[in-house]
Amino acid sequence: MDVDKIKEIIENIFKYTSCAVSKCEFIEEDGTSWFLIETPDSGFMIGRDGETLKSLNYLIQKMVEKDKEGEERISFFIDVNGYQKKRFENLKNIAHMMAERARYFKSNIEIDPMPAYERRIIHLFLEKNKDIKTESEGFGKDRRVVIKYIGENN
Repeated sequence: MDVDKIKEIIENIFKYTSCAVSKCEFIEEDGTSWFLIETPDSGFMIGRDGETLKSLNYLIQKMVEKDKEGEERISFFIDVNGYQKKRFENLKNIAHMMAERARYFKSNIEIDPMPAYERRIIHLFLEKNKDIKTESEGFGKDRRVVIKYIGENN
């Protein structure tokens, strides 16, 4: 992954939106690549319920993929003032609580509908559990994760 090139893309986007970037750094944490951005204009760049930030992630991902046609897909997240990391931690907490509920009741537990990348976080977080499995069910905006209790012997 060309970290400097991606940082340059990020900084250019912020420059064209008249938002100041006080810090842009790359880190890898738990197998996830992050570009952490600090800006005083976080409300503008995050948007309502993180919609602008989701779009920014998608846009930059596509720009990087276009430059790297034919190469392996690069996966990373853009985070503005810690918003994404807080959201990911919240999703992990939800996944943990719902997995415990599935174990306690020995049944399937549905989580509210969410976008694909949020469902993926839940799938990845719970994949090491031997007594439960996760599946996505539904279509479009109604697609959700279902945590299924499969027992200790499976």
